[in-house]
Amino acid sequence: MGRAIIATPVPACAMTLNVAPHLLAPKAPGRPRATRRSTFYGNLRRPLYPVIKSESVDPVRNPYAPGAGQRPPELAGRDRELQQFEVVLERVARGRPERSMVLTGLRGVGKTVLLNTFKSMAMQRLWGTGKIEARPDQSIRRAVAAAMHMAIRELAPRHRAPERIEDFLGVLKAFAMRDPSAAKGTSHWSPGIDVPASRGRADSGDLEIDLTELFVDAASVATDLGVGIALFIDEMQDVQAADVSALCAACHELSQSGGPLIVVGAGLPHLPSVLSASKSYSERLFRYARIDRLDRAAADHALIAPAEREGVEFTQEALDALYTAADGYPYFVQAYGKVTWDLALGSPITADDVRLAAPEAEAELAVGFFGSRYERATPAERDYMHAMASIGDEPVATAEVAEALTRKPSSLSPARDSLIKKGLIYSAERGLIAFTVPHFGKFLRAQPV
Repeated sequence: MGRAIIATPVPACAMTLNVAPHLLAPKAPGRPRATRRSTFYGNLRRPLYPVIKSESVDPVRNPYAPGAGQRPPELAGRDRELQQFEVVLERVARGRPERSMVLTGLRGVGKTVLLNTFKSMAMQRLWGTGKIEARPDQSIRRAVAAAMHMAIRELAPRHRAPERIEDFLGVLKAFAMRDPSAAKGTSHWSPGIDVPASRGRADSGDLEIDLTELFVDAASVATDLGVGIALFIDEMQDVQAADVSALCAACHELSQSGGPLIVVGAGLPHLPSVLSASKSYSERLFRYARIDRLDRAAADHALIAPAEREGVEFTQEALDALYTAADGYPYFVQAYGKVTWDLALGSPITADDVRLAAPEAEAELAVGFFGSRYERATPAERDYMHAMASIGDEPVATAEVAEALTRKPSSLSPARDSLIKKGLIYSAERGLIAFTVPHFGKFLRAQPV
């Protein structure tokens, strides 16, 4: 008579999930019990490998990050700018006179990334910081008020005189509430500051006067702590003309009084001319830093350093092909690097991998980087840009564009001015215009007219 076989009940979850019953049985004494996490991910690894086709070039571990203002895994080629800003911070901390700073460059060169890095550097020194993004249809009053509120909130816990903080918050509230579009003595907006608004300080309604008084008072609070305040302004070329004038006047007052408050702006290449048009002394008011494409060594480093941390290498031919495709522009370096990594069959990544990835990377750029901007233009504006692209990729004369369209230059002024306001082109110098987006001419030449 054979031995009786005792059936072990199988939990319902095992039948539902089609999991082998022995995986759910108790482990033998002395062996570590597998957790749900270790069992699940351990079993998931095998079916994933056929999908990613490689254990060394794993899409999940792809280090590259093409994104708007997203910090790349390796901030390559910007040591000079970082050192310059370090000097600015140190000089201000020591009470030495120092100018505010302006970064300029085309789209995709990393201005916003650098601006955010500067902000982090200031925060590490315990400065008060605030950041805004300018918009062409809005005054900067409310945005600056919110940014300065954030900066003071960072400093307040360390200040030994709470009444000084409250006094400044009263001034800040008065500044924020004084809507220039409202009738005298009224306001349409009240910030979340739980102190009464001050009277007679930063509340005149004239932004130049109010901003100067606000900055001077904020700098005074920072002086109490032996630190500084930094206001960061992205897309600075979009600040309205009257507001640019007020901002320059406030910075001028600070430069004369030596107050520890600086403005750090970032914008398109024509930003210096925008500032100069508002105040003649603006070229002496700011330290200008033009941000351009990466040189070959920096572009290679931006690709190699993150890959090495993941145990992946590039052949020299692959780096050659990637530099040719990206042309040294940081956003393109990240875009081509990401797609190439995803499609590579193994390490080292080869030139064949780059050639395979290039069409997909270009298709993504055509939709997200170029196409989104192209769609914002009207038919007349598109015709203007197509004419620019047909002439070449360098700055072109407005007279040449008119000739290409067989139109009078004056009749094209509305389209040109609108494209400048939309940030698609800029005036490189008098009579010359250029695209704000690198390789935009190449993209347009591939589009139907």
